[in-house]
Amino acid sequence: MTPFPVSTTTGKDLAVAMLAAASVAVHLLEAALPSLGPWFKPGLANIFTLVALLTLGWRAALAVSLLRVVVASLLLGTLFSPTFFFSLAGALGAVAMLALTSRSSLGVVGLSTLASLAHMTAQVAMGQWLFFSNAALFSALPWFLIGAWLTGVVNGLLAFVILEKLTTSSWSWQS
Repeated sequence: MTPFPVSTTTGKDLAVAMLAAASVAVHLLEAALPSLGPWFKPGLANIFTLVALLTLGWRAALAVSLLRVVVASLLLGTLFSPTFFFSLAGALGAVAMLALTSRSSLGVVGLSTLASLAHMTAQVAMGQWLFFSNAALFSALPWFLIGAWLTGVVNGLLAFVILEKLTTSSWSWQS
C-alpha cells in the first residue's frame, strides 16, 4: 500500500511537492551545521529522494532531488556556484544509480548505500572537472567512499523507518 494518493496526477504532484519541501528543509538544516570534512555532510535530505523512489517511482525521485538542489541553492545564495554544481552532480549520480537499481532485490539500506556511493563519486568527478587538472583528487576517493557508505547505511535505515511509519499510519493528508 502506498502512503500517497497516486491515483491522480494532482495527488502525485502534491506528494512530490511535500517530499521536496521536506528535503529542502533538511538540506537547509544541514547547511547550517559544521562540516565533518570537505564535501562531507550526512546527506539526510536524500532520504526523501529514496522515499519518493520507493513510493512514487524514479521520475518522482528525480523531481524531488532536482527541486531540492535548485530551491536550496536559491535560498542559500549558491545557485550556479561550485557548491551548486557539486550538489547537482551528486544528486544526478544518486538518482541515476537509484533508477538503475530500483527494480533489484536490494532493500532500502542497499539502495541508499549505492546511491550514496554514486553521489560521492559524482561529486569527486565534478571536483576533478572543475578544479583539478590531474587525478590527485581521485586518490582521496576511497576515504570519501567510506564516509559515503556509512551515511548511506544510516540514511537507508532512517528511510526504512519513515516508509514503515507512512505505510502503517492511519493518518491521511487527503481528508
